[in-house]
Amino acid sequence: MSDWTSASALRDQVRRRWDKGELLAELVAPGQLFPLRLALRSPSSGELSERFDDVRTWAAALQQGAKAGYRLVMRDVRHRIIGQNSLPAEAWVETLDDALRLTGKAGDARIFASLLTVTRQQQPALLPWLQSQPMRALALAQQWPQLLALVGWMQLHPRPGIYLREVDLAGIHSKFVEAQRSVLAELLDLALPAAAIDAGASGTAQFVRRYGFREKPLRVRFRCLDPSVLDWVSGGDNDYTVSQLTFARLHAAVERVFMTENEVNFLSFPPTEKAMVVFGAGYGFEMLANADWLARCALHYWGDIDTHGFAILDQLRAHHRHAKSFLMDRDTLLSHRSQWTVEPQPTLRDLPRLTHDESALYDELRYLRLSEKAVRLEQERIGFGAVLRAVEAC
Repeated sequence: MSDWTSASALRDQVRRRWDKGELLAELVAPGQLFPLRLALRSPSSGELSERFDDVRTWAAALQQGAKAGYRLVMRDVRHRIIGQNSLPAEAWVETLDDALRLTGKAGDARIFASLLTVTRQQQPALLPWLQSQPMRALALAQQWPQLLALVGWMQLHPRPGIYLREVDLAGIHSKFVEAQRSVLAELLDLALPAAAIDAGASGTAQFVRRYGFREKPLRVRFRCLDPSVLDWVSGGDNDYTVSQLTFARLHAAVERVFMTENEVNFLSFPPTEKAMVVFGAGYGFEMLANADWLARCALHYWGDIDTHGFAILDQLRAHHRHAKSFLMDRDTLLSHRSQWTVEPQPTLRDLPRLTHDESALYDELRYLRLSEKAVRLEQERIGFGAVLRAVEAC
């Protein structure tokens, strides 16, 4: 088969420009794209004589294809055998309209042009985004009016301090915003003043905080292990879930606070004088950030004996330096060898807030010094008698 450039190959070159968004970007800010010269490989001198009929067929097909939107520049070729002939030497697309006709994308371009018009009228600050992300804008054509409306509303109500559910605009609700957080963040960063944006909050998960909406309150679940300390519901099981703010304002007469990552351990934690147990949240400790009263309590963290368990302990100490590990020592690990499992994705990073003994055990785990595979002892696999003895020893 010949590798001479075909009419479809010329069209594909322009189509790739479309796929990259370059053609639509020309609508936003016309540049130097047109006239656009296309790559054209033509027959060599040897091929002219050896495959003259194929060459004529190729040239005719290119000339026929030119009706679709490109222009050919012909050159005269003199050959000692076949004489003088005129062959395609260059291919050009003169205008954006020609490129759209060649790719069959004129309809999509009209849709984008309508988005461009309304954006110029309502939110000209977003024009750079349309130029850099035209294909995403085209995909959002149906949602674009709502996106512009929300951007305009935020300009009038910077850092509104309300829940997303309270935004009262046609077609806009909390689920719409949740679905469009990524693109909305890019648009709001362009349209809002710097004072209306919390630069310390980034990513879709922190969208609410970044733009000053009211955040859903974090919840803290805890059990009072000494009913005399706090009994809001007479005869209940002292299992409570409260907001972060309520937990921060507790005036419970406790001296010890245990944290565990396993719910069954949380529910079965033994009665303990002047103590409570908190159901943990993995790597997240924002729920405890404002509970200053924890500083006067002995704080014990009980996690799995694996690399991530120690990483969570290390992170907890970033908020509460006095936190101690509970049942996360080498003796507990070795005495439960039959209960070991494999940690699927161990972490290897340094943990500077571990004690000397914790750090030594962490190194044994991350460097596989105890087994050929990453060791994990899940907290619920520890015998309950060991739990009772550890609580008594605290």
